[in-house]
Amino acid sequence: MRTRNNFRSVEKKAGLDMTKGEPFKLLIVYSFPILLGSLFQQLYNLFDTVIVGRLLGPDALAAVGNTGPMNFLVLGFLYGMTSGFAVITAQKFGAHDEDGVKKSVAMNIVLNLASGLAITILACAFTMPLLRAIHTPDTIIGDSFRYIIVIFSGILVTVLYNGCTCVLRAVGDSKTPLYFLIVSSLLNIVLDIVFISKFKWGVAGAAWATVISQAVSGVASLVWCIVRYPILRVKREHYKAGWSFASRHLKIGMNMGFQFSITAIGTIVLEGALNKFGATKIAAFTAAQKVEQLVTVAAGVMGVTIANYGGQNLGAGRIDRIKEGVTKSVIISVGFAIFSALLAWIFNDQLVGFFLDKSSMTPERWTEILDAARVYLRICSVFFPVLFVIFVYRNILQSIGKGFWPLMGGVFELFARSIAAYTLPALMGFAGICAAEPLAWAAAAIPLAIAYYITISRFILKAPA
Repeated sequence: MRTRNNFRSVEKKAGLDMTKGEPFKLLIVYSFPILLGSLFQQLYNLFDTVIVGRLLGPDALAAVGNTGPMNFLVLGFLYGMTSGFAVITAQKFGAHDEDGVKKSVAMNIVLNLASGLAITILACAFTMPLLRAIHTPDTIIGDSFRYIIVIFSGILVTVLYNGCTCVLRAVGDSKTPLYFLIVSSLLNIVLDIVFISKFKWGVAGAAWATVISQAVSGVASLVWCIVRYPILRVKREHYKAGWSFASRHLKIGMNMGFQFSITAIGTIVLEGALNKFGATKIAAFTAAQKVEQLVTVAAGVMGVTIANYGGQNLGAGRIDRIKEGVTKSVIISVGFAIFSALLAWIFNDQLVGFFLDKSSMTPERWTEILDAARVYLRICSVFFPVLFVIFVYRNILQSIGKGFWPLMGGVFELFARSIAAYTLPALMGFAGICAAEPLAWAAAAIPLAIAYYITISRFILKAPA
């Protein structure tokens, strides 16, 4: 009786039980707050770039940008792990297993704390060697170090924030993370201005603004979880789940973490090939990728949505609903992809101009940048449907406990991107670098789609008649 009451409490207070109701509507309702949050995050990133660039100058902006691959490599791995741990929470929630949810939340806390501490120590210890390994110019290496060492020192804060967000989404609450994301982003912008303009902390001020804003939202999220949801309140006995239960969390968490890291490594390899084309092409490629990230933000949103939908329905034993949900997710994703491609084709020059200052360069260079960015966006946008369905198949396989294939998909993507980046430019020039991205997407999408349909067919055969 207590379990049912707590689950009713969750549903009343904005949680969403995705084991019942029409899947198409559920997916739209659940994903909408995440989409708004992701768009807000993109907007914040834009403001952050403008603040650093305008207040500190191009060298400071280059120093911060130089840490991007390292940042993604480390924090992406941690985000993947926290997301993976919460998949088990979603499965227990879908099974209406109150004790299982509490044990999973306790395991999330232990594993996130342990991994966060370990990676903080390693990341801080190897920051300078990593900066030198990626050939950071001497003119910016000092600022790069001052920025990223603060970010890495605050890894536990990031883990707290992401961990609470993932657990809330696992129990069907996709709205609350949106509110805390808005608070974090607005606070970050204000602190950026105060720390950089008033306190004169330089790039370290931008880093401290990020860490402090995430700390505030992380603590607020934790308090919300405890106060609002009785089912998320854990006691001492819930920490005694044992190694077998821990290994289930680690299996999914490590796989999802390595996916992010593999993608980051691929990005670093691609940057190495791109650097041979000079500063103008690098600027065009960077701006075009920012546009791509902006217009394809819904791809990641559908990935998060289907992961939690799949986890809940696997816990409830509703394989039929998983299959129907994936079909509907693919339809929604392709619709988003077509819309995104149209935006990239029609407004490519305007969107690229949003990220670059035309007045700071000659008309000839501006034209060259627009032409190169247009090449990237028009090659990649044709393949946006492939990119979107990758997120659906990758995340549904993770949520139903088949993490090997998403990891292999990431490996295929890495090899395809690396091979294409170092062979196609000899045949196609700059367009070859641009084509490396969609070829990598295709290399990942094909095995993921095959693995999903084989897996779901086997699940259906094993399901009781």
